[in-house]
Amino acid sequence: MSDRRVAPFGSWASPITIELLLNGTVSLGRGMSRWDGNDLYWTELRPTEAGRQVVVRRSDGANTDVTPAGFNARTRVHEYGGGEFAVSGGTVWFANFDDQRIYIQERDGAPGAITPAVDVRHADLLVDAKRLRIFAVREDHTTGASEAVNTLVALDWKGDRPAITVAGGNDFYSSPKLSPDGKRLAWLTWKHPNMPWDGTELWVGELDADGNAISARRVAGGPEESIFQPEWSPDGELYFISDRNDWWNIYRVRGEFDEPVCRREAEFGVPQWAFGMTRYGFAGSGEIVCLYSEAGGTKLGLLDTATGKLKQIQLLYSDLRGVVVNDRRVATVAASPTLSERVLVVDVDSGAQEVVKVSNPAHLDPGYFSVPQAIEFPTEDGVTAHAFYYPPKNKDYEGPPEEQPPLVVHSHGGPTSAVGSSFDLEFQYWTSRGFGIVDVNYGGSSGYGRAYRRRLNGNWGVVDVDDCVNAARYLVGRGLADRKRVAITGGSAGGFTTLVALTKRNFFNAGASHFGIGDLVTFVKDTHKFESRYLDTLVGPYPERADLYHERSAVNFADDLNCPVILFQGLEDKVVPPSQAEEFVAVCERKKLPYAYLPFEGEQHGFRQAKNIRRSIEGELYFYSQIFDFAIADEIEPVDIQNFG
Repeated sequence: MSDRRVAPFGSWASPITIELLLNGTVSLGRGMSRWDGNDLYWTELRPTEAGRQVVVRRSDGANTDVTPAGFNARTRVHEYGGGEFAVSGGTVWFANFDDQRIYIQERDGAPGAITPAVDVRHADLLVDAKRLRIFAVREDHTTGASEAVNTLVALDWKGDRPAITVAGGNDFYSSPKLSPDGKRLAWLTWKHPNMPWDGTELWVGELDADGNAISARRVAGGPEESIFQPEWSPDGELYFISDRNDWWNIYRVRGEFDEPVCRREAEFGVPQWAFGMTRYGFAGSGEIVCLYSEAGGTKLGLLDTATGKLKQIQLLYSDLRGVVVNDRRVATVAASPTLSERVLVVDVDSGAQEVVKVSNPAHLDPGYFSVPQAIEFPTEDGVTAHAFYYPPKNKDYEGPPEEQPPLVVHSHGGPTSAVGSSFDLEFQYWTSRGFGIVDVNYGGSSGYGRAYRRRLNGNWGVVDVDDCVNAARYLVGRGLADRKRVAITGGSAGGFTTLVALTKRNFFNAGASHFGIGDLVTFVKDTHKFESRYLDTLVGPYPERADLYHERSAVNFADDLNCPVILFQGLEDKVVPPSQAEEFVAVCERKKLPYAYLPFEGEQHGFRQAKNIRRSIEGELYFYSQIFDFAIADEIEPVDIQNFG
């Protein structure tokens, strides 16, 4: 006999609380770490400090905050940032969020600004100790041009000399990398309408004694080839990652030509949504430590550059992000379905591992933990799509025998991004209360090759919606979800998919949009430079294909909304401005359609403050409890649902 209580799905009491989710939790960003000798540096985003991002140093076995109170180490270049700090000889340079100035902070000293107090932003910082300069991507908002001007510059590392423009004239730059002898600089560049995963170019410049590029040439890439992470070997050979054979594989430059180092149906690269992303590094002149993603997750490998032989370094983790190498030690951010993200240092020879920071110290009883299951399911045009399914799990409860659980379909952001099977305490919050979750890697997601990624081109708002619907249909068909209680949720691009699905498909019973795009025309006219031409590829050129923009904008079809929707929005969001949510709200109000709207002061794109993270999660649970008619076990502030009931 089972000693579990029988109670409706969604109503289960759970020890996985918002406090457990937030208290002591930090986000380890996109895996950007840096070695400085034997000291390791990384960034932590702290919800309990109003979303402040802090540079942390590991030295002699102890972790110490480098960024003092009052400073927030985060850049707004491309709005998504990354590459916000660099370190050399114990001195740290970082971009401060509030004023976007670059600060120098000598070890244990106070920060001092080295750039002027104007709206000129920097990212992808790289120290040139020989020239006493910092190479960086600059985004200048002071020129009076219709959009910001991006260049590659060399700053004086104390701010005493004027900046040098190393490269300019293109729309975007990233990834400055200095050769071991300091004579050459490699970088990536690309033009509108491409995003970096569509097509980029790899350039190399010859530098003079002050850091000027006296000559430069294109080495690889073009409008149809995505280059990722140039890197110099210890003996001065240039390596890079390219997707020219449908998968992001590692190549190297040999004279006027280049050659593959390791051909494999695996992704060694990822979409460059932020600066400073690294997937490989050199452990001596003949070996590369790298990350590669294939079926089963992301793996750590040791690649022989002479033979191309790849040996997996066995770890207990299935999700790895960011690699930096110091001799034979590698640091990465690692997670698994049952282990939260942590900064992990691995000795590539002995296999010894050291956890130097854990993102969430909470320990869960396995009886409340839902282990994700990788699923493949049929979708439109005979294609197979991918997702991770989290079944309800709570050792104290079971659902009524005649009842199937409600299902929440999660649509990730990007949209050229991907989800893995790593530990997600927020998902466990839902599954331990009796919900099923399906996290969908719809067509357009990375990790499955360039062809799968390109399924979304011209079809955003179609392919992603179809795949989310078909993931739910697959689970309903297997008896794992209640067809009458299926919700869809997502943030940013996932919010767009959510809103289109709710207005263009008569399938879902509820939905939640977190800072989602409701009007593509408004988005094109009002978004930031980095994504201002993104929709040329995902939808079509504007205004030439204005018909498609109208057809894919949920706000134009809000009167077709056939179920309630809740919208969450940061009021300082520059990527998806509040006007997007407010337009949708206005239509719902005019048509007397059921909706709820929760705006948050002081939040940008993605919620970083603990109080707002709490309210958005609890608010969504309360919303579903009203729509799906079950009593929740938690004490939650009610949400006002307009035009409902």
